[in-house]
Amino acid sequence: MPASQARLWRRLQPRLNRIARSSFQTGNPTLHSIAWPDTGLGRELQTWRRQGVNLLHLHWLGDATLSIEEIGCLLQPLVWTLHDQWAFCGAEHYTNPPGPGETARREDRFALGYTPVSRPPHESGPDLNRNTWLRKHRAWRRPMQIVCPSTWLADCARRSALMGSWPITVIPNPIDLKTWAPVDQIQARILLGLPLEPPLVLFGAIGGTADPRKGADLLLEALERLHAQMAGTPMAALQLVVFGQSSPQSPPALGFSIHYVGRLHDDLSLRLVYAAADVFVIPSRQDNLPNTALEAHACGTPVVAFRTGGLPDIVDDRVTGVLAECFNPDSLAGAIRWVLEDPHRRRQLAVAARARAERIWNPARVAGMYAEVYGQAMATKSSTTGMTIVSHSGQVQP
Repeated sequence: MPASQARLWRRLQPRLNRIARSSFQTGNPTLHSIAWPDTGLGRELQTWRRQGVNLLHLHWLGDATLSIEEIGCLLQPLVWTLHDQWAFCGAEHYTNPPGPGETARREDRFALGYTPVSRPPHESGPDLNRNTWLRKHRAWRRPMQIVCPSTWLADCARRSALMGSWPITVIPNPIDLKTWAPVDQIQARILLGLPLEPPLVLFGAIGGTADPRKGADLLLEALERLHAQMAGTPMAALQLVVFGQSSPQSPPALGFSIHYVGRLHDDLSLRLVYAAADVFVIPSRQDNLPNTALEAHACGTPVVAFRTGGLPDIVDDRVTGVLAECFNPDSLAGAIRWVLEDPHRRRQLAVAARARAERIWNPARVAGMYAEVYGQAMATKSSTTGMTIVSHSGQVQP
C-alpha cells in the first residue's frame, strides 16, 4: 500500500471502528474491542514468514493491533498468552463481574457460544458481543497454543465454546527479582515521608476506585468494620496508603489517616511503597494475575485478597498472606487484622512471600515453560533449527 493510502487508512480505521459500535449499549464497564477493520500488521507478519520467522507469540490485543480476520490468516504456528478474557469472549475483555451482594450468576455467555437467548438484560442495540464472537468462530479455524497466566483464566478458556478443545497451558508471568526485592521498612517510610510507627495498609488505586472489578467499595466497607473492631487496641493507629491516585476532593471518612502518594513513574518508588506497608490489599472481584501482587510478594509484603480469579495462584493462604471469603467485607477485615495483629507472624509471612516469588515467578523457570510450549507449537515441523520467534510487539527473540 502506498504511503499516502496508508496514512489515509490509519485515519479512517478508528472512525469505522467507532461507527460499528455506536448503537451498542452495555452495563459492563470493561473495555470492549471489536478488532475491526484490518490494521495492515497481518500482511506484514505474513512477509516475515519468508524471512525465517516461523512462530508468532501474541500477547494482549485490542482494536488497533490485529483484526480478528488477520489473526485467522496468519500462517505461522501461534502461541497466544492471554491477559484477560477477550480471546474467547465477544467484544468484552472481561465478563461482567458479580455486583454488590452477588456471589454467583448464570452461566457465562462464552461457555454458551453467545446464543441470542443468553444476552444479558443490561445490553441493548446490536449484539456486538455475539457478532464479534461469531467473527472469531468463523476466522479462527486452526487451534492455537493458548497460555494463561492463572489457573482461573485457563479454566475459563477450557469452558469456552471457542477454545475449549485447544491446547491450554498455565504459565505465570515472570518477575525481575532484582528490581523487586525487600527494602528496610523504616528506611522506606523515611524516604516516602510516611509515619514510622503505625501499621500501614496499602491499596493500589490505578483505576481501582472507578472500576467495579477492582472492589474499592469492598475495601472501604472492610476498613470501616476494621476501625470499629480495633478501637482500644494497639492497631487503632492503623493508616491507609494509596498509590496511583492523588488525594480526592472528598476523601472517604474511615476514622484514620489516608496517605495518597499519587502516580508512581518508576519501579524504585513503587518498591519503596511495597516495603513501607505491612500488608497490601487487593479487593478485586475479578482479576487474572495482577502484577502488583507478584511485586509485593517479591518485596516481602504479605497480600490479602479475595479467593477469586487468579489471586489463589499468588497468595498461599495463611503462609504468604490471606485469602478472604469472596466479596465479604467482614472476611476481608478479619484477614487484614490477622496479618497485622501479630508482628512476628507478619515477619514470617514476609519471608515466605519473598521465597514464593523466587520459586514460582523466577524468569528462568518461566522461560523454560515457554520453551516447552514453543516446541509443542512447532511439533508439526520436521526441525526447529534456526527457529525465530517474534512477539506481537515486533521484538525478535532468537
